[in-house]
Amino acid sequence: MHTYADLLAELHVEVAADAEQSPAQFPEHDDCFAVRQAARHLSQLYERHLSAAGLTPTQFSILGSLGAASEPSLTMAQLARTMVMERTTLVRALQPLLRGGLVEDLAQASDSRRRLALTQAGRTRLTEANVHWRAAQDEFERRFGPQRAAWLRRELLRITRV
Repeated sequence: MHTYADLLAELHVEVAADAEQSPAQFPEHDDCFAVRQAARHLSQLYERHLSAAGLTPTQFSILGSLGAASEPSLTMAQLARTMVMERTTLVRALQPLLRGGLVEDLAQASDSRRRLALTQAGRTRLTEANVHWRAAQDEFERRFGPQRAAWLRRELLRITRV
């Protein structure tokens, strides 16, 4: 099992070797491509499982973020920051959740900011979907290894929290 320091040392050697190569070899040396390709691959795995609950992975994450919030509701800006999404993309993802009564907009006429909250139906759907999310999580960890999955998750979350 490699330690984090070992991985960094290997990465340093690989980066130094890569710098000597010209031109860069695509896609093996494109971090953005690799991360996006992995994200699409994982999204397909989670979509397959979460579809049984009638949710996409993004919708599941929105419901989960609203359900885990320390406040009873979040503004669009707070939710967008939590999800690391552009607000326009978030609005599109929210539409089916609002129409389906899983999320409600608590904005009042005196306040132009949208305040979003999970409804009871949303809490119920989130609870039901957790079974399918757990199955996807277990499948990924079986394939990738639980320790490697935990390490990967920590590193990816670190990127968004820099």
